[in-house]
Amino acid sequence: MFFDALPGAISLGLIWGIMAIGVFITYKVLDFPDLTVDGSICTGGAVCAVLIGLGVNAWWALIVAVIAGALAGLITGIFHTLLGIPAILAGILTQLILWSVNLKIMGQANTPVDTRNNYVIITQLETGWAILILFAFIALIVGGLYWFFGTEFGCGIRATGNNPNMSRAQGINVSLDKVVALMVSNALVALAGALLAQYQGFADINMGRGAIVIGLAAVIIGEAIVSKISRNFAVQLSSAVVGAILYYIVYQFVIWLELDTEYLKMFSAIVVAIFLAIPYWKKTYFRNFLKGKKRPPAADGGGQDGAEGVKNNG
Repeated sequence: MFFDALPGAISLGLIWGIMAIGVFITYKVLDFPDLTVDGSICTGGAVCAVLIGLGVNAWWALIVAVIAGALAGLITGIFHTLLGIPAILAGILTQLILWSVNLKIMGQANTPVDTRNNYVIITQLETGWAILILFAFIALIVGGLYWFFGTEFGCGIRATGNNPNMSRAQGINVSLDKVVALMVSNALVALAGALLAQYQGFADINMGRGAIVIGLAAVIIGEAIVSKISRNFAVQLSSAVVGAILYYIVYQFVIWLELDTEYLKMFSAIVVAIFLAIPYWKKTYFRNFLKGKKRPPAADGGGQDGAEGVKNNG
């Protein structure tokens, strides 16, 4: 049943929602199209899976995974700020590097996580607890980021994303702000990867493929829904999580329809394309439709009045 699968979809949506918050920081706050996330989410999962397999406590494995993700963001930041490589290319280069690094970390394409004989923070065997724990994670993340971006340094990052030239003129170290934001973003993405590896019971070299598309879709979906409620920064951060949950509910609905699994990737791409197109449709077609409805029908009348006025004056 579709409703029986909803808890699993919500759990995955919450995990990917953490990743979407990381994408929100680079895409919305910093205005930086960072493609590193396709690699850093796998880095977090790989590090966590290998450490748990070695007997390391799951919490310590999570912390190391977050540090690894931050280092991935640091590499992208160095490529962009010190070497002058454009943002998109910097992310692609780091992503290629991480492909080899992730394979080296795991030693193979897939590394299992023994959730029965090792302690893990969340597991799909206990979906209810997983949802509660993930909600707690997200509350701490949103609260921490709300505080951080309210500090002088955090406001400098937001100013850098809005207008880097003006920020530089005001004495803000724009390069440092970009590097720090990329590190924070990819640390969150790696955290999502580590939680995903524990939840599903394995880390795979392909687990991050298409992550940036899902993250962007979640950000745009959430913004379209929640932006009408409030422009508060904490609400905007939370909107990315809402978007990720909705995305996975729709994804689960496609699976529930029992369509040919060979078309699953295609349907996933179509769903993402539709969600990404909604803001454009609203701006282009729906707004023009409303303008057409609200256009005053007094154009002819005004012309007649004007003609009569001219006639009278004549």
